[in-house]
Amino acid sequence: MAEKVLMKGNEALAEAAIMAGCRHYLGYPITPQTEVAAYMAKRMPQIGGVFLQAESEIAAINMVIGVSAAGKRAMTSSSSPGVSLKSEGLSYLAGCDLPAFVVNVQRGGPGLGGIQPSQSDYFMATHAGGHGDFHMIVLAPASVQEMVSLTFKGFDLADKYRMTSMILADGTMGQMMEPVSLDMGEITHYDKPWAVTGTGGSREPNSIGRPHNIINSLLLQPEELERFNFERYARYKVVEENEVMYEEYMMEDADICLVAFGVTARVSKNAIKIAREQGIKVGLIRPITLWPFPKAVLRNAAEKVRAFVSVELSMGQMIEDVELATRCIRPVLLCNRTGGVIMTPEEVVAKIKEADEIGGSK
Repeated sequence: MAEKVLMKGNEALAEAAIMAGCRHYLGYPITPQTEVAAYMAKRMPQIGGVFLQAESEIAAINMVIGVSAAGKRAMTSSSSPGVSLKSEGLSYLAGCDLPAFVVNVQRGGPGLGGIQPSQSDYFMATHAGGHGDFHMIVLAPASVQEMVSLTFKGFDLADKYRMTSMILADGTMGQMMEPVSLDMGEITHYDKPWAVTGTGGSREPNSIGRPHNIINSLLLQPEELERFNFERYARYKVVEENEVMYEEYMMEDADICLVAFGVTARVSKNAIKIAREQGIKVGLIRPITLWPFPKAVLRNAAEKVRAFVSVELSMGQMIEDVELATRCIRPVLLCNRTGGVIMTPEEVVAKIKEADEIGGSK
């Protein structure tokens, strides 16, 4: 059994990134993810890596583009307003088909909002990471251990599909401390023949080298841009078919299904125990990948349960994906708090009872 150490979520994530082969961290401090940058500032010099506090969030994401174009694993981290500033760079990464790893430890909004936990960047991460047609792989940890494991996997997925992987963690996941195992196994190394690393030739007349690699997101010919977009979405389809991750909890006999991620999933599990003690059969589907979203899993659940409850720290964002996935054949209720307030298990139980009454019989 692997030895466990007590670590804060942000610091565990940073150490996991180093274990995954990241040697270039480009970031900017903002609560509640500043510990990621602080940890990297200490650790990167110790391992021969590069830590650079950029002059802005915009500069940081563009530095990631440069490092990634050279074929190296790079990451940046921020919190909600900072990720908004990075959105243009996220779009450029997609347009250039470059892998990258981005962390968003969410705080309340809109605007500067507050520094308490939130999940209100769901739309931004899963539907509108930046301008144009593109997706990011969005991973939602519900424990400090998953901050580690999903970081390690996130780098792998980014290289595998030449995409941005984003950790979408609420502020609780970044600030809480739990025992974690840092034994993640071996790093997967991917060939990157597209990288801008020099052609291998020389100025001698008969030297042999590969053609120049050009990484660019500017495609002025409409047909060419359309072709690249169609090709990119064909790759996204492969991701949707092969990389969906989720957890089912007490769904075997459930009449009511909660859908929650991050800290709300932890609250939901406590609510399920209370509701079942009161005779209500309720379970949980926890999306671990918010994109790709576990549509088929929820669609299958809709054939068995009487109603759904989307449990969110937002005004109601993921609920729309739950409704789409279930084709609206069952009622979908919203249990939410916002502004940095986390709902109690008792508040979730109250919404479970409402769903039980509205859902009627199958």
